[in-house]
Amino acid sequence: MSDILTQTIHQIELGIFNRFVQIATKHHLHYVATGGTLLGAIRHHGFIPWDDDMDIAMLRDDYQRFLEVAPKEFKNDHYFLQTPWSDHNFALSYAKILDQNTFIEEHNNINNARKGVFLDIFPLDKIPTSDAKRRRQIVDIKRLDSRIYLKLRYNIIDNPIRRFYGALSTEQIDTANDFKKARQNMMTAYNDRANLNQVKNLASQYAYEKEIFSLEQLQETEIVPFEDTQIIVPSDFDVILKQMYGDYLKLPPENHRSEKHIIKLIYNNQEFER
Repeated sequence: MSDILTQTIHQIELGIFNRFVQIATKHHLHYVATGGTLLGAIRHHGFIPWDDDMDIAMLRDDYQRFLEVAPKEFKNDHYFLQTPWSDHNFALSYAKILDQNTFIEEHNNINNARKGVFLDIFPLDKIPTSDAKRRRQIVDIKRLDSRIYLKLRYNIIDNPIRRFYGALSTEQIDTANDFKKARQNMMTAYNDRANLNQVKNLASQYAYEKEIFSLEQLQETEIVPFEDTQIIVPSDFDVILKQMYGDYLKLPPENHRSEKHIIKLIYNNQEFER
């Protein structure tokens, strides 16, 4: 059973997700559940009980269009579209929708980016067929990730010295932005190749081959129950989930059923902590 903190996070995330769906539907943008959210949708008809985030994937064109329309849609909302460009302290290569009525602290993730309960939105980009080119692309992306994390002072553990750091200088922000632009160019390098049929979440935390999709797998979708709402999943979810998790219907050992991200939440003038 999930604890009160996780249950509260789940309810907030459902609110974010429903707002995302409203915008995606209005602008005719396509998405699918991915990662733990896809697994939860199929195995639990909702969240994995011990999971504490939601993962959505969009082909790069839909993703870019969402980034264009969302800020205006959120103008009168309590949501914030966090991207490498909207928050100069944000080092990741994908977008998050934050609930600004919340504040969180995350496990092993100390940084100065804006914080709140979030929905992850991952872009899917075409990848080459050559193993050598795939290795080169992902190595180059990971190298730029490291440079950006270092420049923006991301740490695994808190360091008392951090309190003495000043704000980032204009030069530091500009350098980080140059790295971010180079990273995005590497991620999108193959998108104009009409002959390529596979896309990947290049920000994935899974092993390289785990989160690769064919374009056909993303075109054939269906709607399944997710908690008190519904979510779109690839119709080929069985193949995708076996690729990612193996025997995905089997629950992991109890000592592996732990939340990944959030260790503290402030919401409605209440503090929840693990």
